[in-house]
Amino acid sequence: MYPERVVSGMRPTGALHLGHYHGALKNWVRLQSEYPCYYFVADWHALTTHYEEPEVVEQNAWEMVIDWLAAGVDPAQATLFIQSRVPEHAELHTLLSMITPLGWLERVPTYKDQQERLADRDLATYGFLGYPLLQSADVLIYRARFVPVGEDQVPHVEFMREIARRFNHVFGREPGFEEKAKAAVKKLGSRKAKLYGELRTRYQERGDAGALESARALLDEAQNLSQGDRERLFGYLEGGGRVILVEPDVLLTEASRLPGLDGQKMSKSYGNTIGLREDAETVIRKIRTMPTDPARVKRTDPGDPEKCPVWQFHLAYSDQKTKEWVLQGCRSAGIGCLECKQPVIDAVLAEQAPMRERAQRYLDDRTLVKNIVADGCDKARELARETMREVREVMGLAYT
Repeated sequence: MYPERVVSGMRPTGALHLGHYHGALKNWVRLQSEYPCYYFVADWHALTTHYEEPEVVEQNAWEMVIDWLAAGVDPAQATLFIQSRVPEHAELHTLLSMITPLGWLERVPTYKDQQERLADRDLATYGFLGYPLLQSADVLIYRARFVPVGEDQVPHVEFMREIARRFNHVFGREPGFEEKAKAAVKKLGSRKAKLYGELRTRYQERGDAGALESARALLDEAQNLSQGDRERLFGYLEGGGRVILVEPDVLLTEASRLPGLDGQKMSKSYGNTIGLREDAETVIRKIRTMPTDPARVKRTDPGDPEKCPVWQFHLAYSDQKTKEWVLQGCRSAGIGCLECKQPVIDAVLAEQAPMRERAQRYLDDRTLVKNIVADGCDKARELARETMREVREVMGLAYT
């Protein structure tokens, strides 16, 4: 129906660290060679929790884009843009809010979790309550097929699917829909029209998922259909109305195996991070002073790697031979903690070196970053406008 686009964003709330790289950016770099990817700076979302500090948002936004480029996100493969530079996001958010039950927002699991976790901030705002709906608009406006998220964000994608489903149900039933759909079937040509009818029957009467996929592929290949007719036939196929907003699927991102320096989740609020582009001297000092197994008071005391935060770094960075060396050496007190940390230091510095190198050209000439984002905003806005033309039309707002 539409290209299998991937859409994802990050809030510019501070410098990125290696937890961000292993938890999201590494995956973004992989996905950009597999799908058309749209990655955006979620600056409006940053204001849901940092509205009292607007002065930091712009600086954080540009630094974050440099971090993305440093990590290997390629503007020749992925579209990078800033959310607020595509105002259609806000328009779709407003229009979706007209049909979104309040209870749907209040039941999003992270709503209460975040209120408890960020108790020091004023979160009694519609912006905070409504951020899953703005998130939905961010994705639905590009008719994205996939959203890469971790397990904790799956409910947000399900919420997006519910919103798309409700919108299509309410506004996809245009007057004379069935007659228009039948007229569109004839435009496929007699052979394809007959096949479409057979596949539709098999799906609706027997729930044949294979028939549904075959029919979708048939419509994807049809060259002589208008966008409106294509949407009608997708909706008619599934027994609904026009498919105006696409229900996205989850692309489950493997949870980051990289904890913070103290073994907790890597987070700047815990003060346990290694910055994505942090200088080598600081990185070496931070890893050398990492806490280790408390049982190893002296160099001669045996330890247990499972109780040591450094072991978690070995799991993320070391090969099998090094891990076996650590297990044997720690348990027998054959190696000291500083010896154990050295392979981690070497691996982290080796990972960061190309990042610093890639970042340098953008730090030397920041107009390069602004040009990349400007081009991305133009490309994103073109797609967003296309969606909004159809949304306005079905909601009775396409005044002539």
